Amino acid sequence: MATVAPSGVSSVASAVAPASERRAPSSRSTLKWVIMLGALACLPALTVDMYLPALPQVAADLGGTDALAQLTVSCMLVGGALGQLVIGPLTDRFGRRLPLLIGLAMHVLVSLACAVVDDMYMLIGLRLAQGFFNSAASVAAMATVRDRFVGAEAARILSRLMLVIGVAPMLAPSLGSVVLEGFAWRWIFVVLALIGALLAVVVMFAMPETNPSARRTTGGATSVLRGYRTLLRDKHFMALALIPGLAMGALLSYVVGSPFVFQQGYGLTHGQFSLLFAINGLGLVLSAQVNAALVRRVAPIRLLRIAIVAQVVMSVVLLVVAVTQLGGLIGLLVALWLVLAFQGLIPANASALALSRHGEIAGTSAAMIGAVQSLLAGVVSPIVGLLGSDTVAMSSVMLGTGLLAFVVLATATPAYRKGGWHTPL
Repeated sequence: MATVAPSGVSSVASAVAPASERRAPSSRSTLKWVIMLGALACLPALTVDMYLPALPQVAADLGGTDALAQLTVSCMLVGGALGQLVIGPLTDRFGRRLPLLIGLAMHVLVSLACAVVDDMYMLIGLRLAQGFFNSAASVAAMATVRDRFVGAEAARILSRLMLVIGVAPMLAPSLGSVVLEGFAWRWIFVVLALIGALLAVVVMFAMPETNPSARRTTGGATSVLRGYRTLLRDKHFMALALIPGLAMGALLSYVVGSPFVFQQGYGLTHGQFSLLFAINGLGLVLSAQVNAALVRRVAPIRLLRIAIVAQVVMSVVLLVVAVTQLGGLIGLLVALWLVLAFQGLIPANASALALSRHGEIAGTSAAMIGAVQSLLAGVVSPIVGLLGSDTVAMSSVMLGTGLLAFVVLATATPAYRKGGWHTPL
């Protein structure tokens, strides 16, 4: 861990983590875990982003509206929220590997079912199931981070994971566009099934169990409910869990709105849209790496409070550009890039602070954070379609979620009070 420990984080971490967990891992070991956990954590994002260029085709092929096509994305996120609430406690009870492998196997089967569906409403239902099962990948990855890393080191590792996760928005739409150039949109789900199968092989042969039997929870549903009750009663935990969800709501508003804004509104081709998506993904990756460097010397709570304000300010600029059309397409892209560039400083710090509070139920804590994140994103993102799927709709929703995140941090934590950033969260 860094010699300059962020105030309030290392003290909480040391209180909940055994000494063996607080030893700094080697660089080679850390790289292995970052790549492996990053690949798992980005599976839900990959399942969304590869599919994005196909949204207009799906709507036309299955006879649905744009809003229904966007619902196939939103329902996957809602399924992910429900899945994490169920699978998270299972990883505390049975270890990380078994629930993860079952979730990956079901992801493969549901993906293949999506490839042959011929009804929009059936596809929506299958996407709900797909989100439920592949949430095992993200919740197991988050819980494993808590098993092996704590405090500021956890925030740094989560930021490094963003480097791997950032590859999804940069490359996945391009991969989806390549599939669409030669095949129907259904083949995207065949590719997703193959990716799930590959990850299952990696887990089987390269990922050791990080939640040994001595540390696992016992009991049934009562124990699970007790864990969730503990989290719900922790005001600071819930505030910190809401913030990544609101940030993801802003990001998913861009994700579900951008195919219609840029392909239909501005007439971009699949390839041009994929390039634009990759450039914006680069902003996410760069900010995540800046955050990973800064948390060695600056408390995560201080970074969080600055990043949220900066993102709100940039979102106001984005909305002004959208309404006035100042600078045309270039002006819009610059403002949008700046909004997304602060995204990498928000979820990682908020999640690390939240996870440090309840290390004894790390899987349940990770599930709660992930479920809130997926649920909020799934609820917020369809609003873009309801408002018209245009630039103003997308920008308005992004600004609204940023303002809500600011209000939560300001009212439910001491982050903006005098000296509040020194108070352990």
